[in-house]
Amino acid sequence: MSSKGLTLAVGAIFATAIATAAATTAAIYHFAPPQTMAEAPLPEKIAAPLPEAPQIAEDDAAFGARVHDYLVSNPEILLDVQTALQQKQAEEQQAQASQVIAANQDKLYLPDHDTVLGNPDGAITVVEFFDYNCGYCRRAMSDMDDIIAKNDDVRFVLKEIPVLGPESEATQRISYAFFKAAPDKYEEFHRALMGSGARATEQTARAVAASLGVDDAAIDQAIKDYPAEAALEEHFALASALGVSGTPSYIVGDTMLPGAIGADRIQQTIDNIRDCGKGVCS
Repeated sequence: MSSKGLTLAVGAIFATAIATAAATTAAIYHFAPPQTMAEAPLPEKIAAPLPEAPQIAEDDAAFGARVHDYLVSNPEILLDVQTALQQKQAEEQQAQASQVIAANQDKLYLPDHDTVLGNPDGAITVVEFFDYNCGYCRRAMSDMDDIIAKNDDVRFVLKEIPVLGPESEATQRISYAFFKAAPDKYEEFHRALMGSGARATEQTARAVAASLGVDDAAIDQAIKDYPAEAALEEHFALASALGVSGTPSYIVGDTMLPGAIGADRIQQTIDNIRDCGKGVCS
């Protein structure tokens, strides 16, 4: 027998064996092997109609009424939901802020447009966003003084964002001009203007500058030489990216602290950075 004939014979034997096995299986289980998928009859149990599923879904209106009645009877649940939502939003904002902080270390901690108070070489930096017309910022100046007095390794970076109208914007321009004209006197200027008790305007800012020996001519020259637009653009871009929604707001290490939170909260964050390298220790 040729090799081709042998191959055909072996193929025939296998085909016969497979057909026999299929027939035997069909006999045992009482069904015939289908010729094609389209022609294949369903087994009796599968072909039989399925029993109707029990009605487990309630009518929408009835379900809504039950939820309403439950919440009315247990209104404290709504407070729990609100608290959980606020906590989730705060965590999401903090995570976003941490990413922005990590990506903007130089702009935040080594600024071209801002003064540094406290220890200029301090290992821990506190950044404060403020407005000269923000009452909370004025009261929070004592928090800054307390932190600087108690921590000789802390540096305070002051970032002005004039969010309270045209007078704040005009004050910022004079403030920035003074910072460029007499940087060594800026702390005195800042404290005098912040602690004056009067609304900060271009006129009051110029008056404070003049009292420190920087007259209108020097201020006007500084405004010409150092326009405030670059500082404003950078400050507002950082505030927006960080999610700063008001003043004062603080950055301490990798952590954002919104609002007039007080010296104790700032101090706790500083202590955490010393202990674990982060604003919040797990």
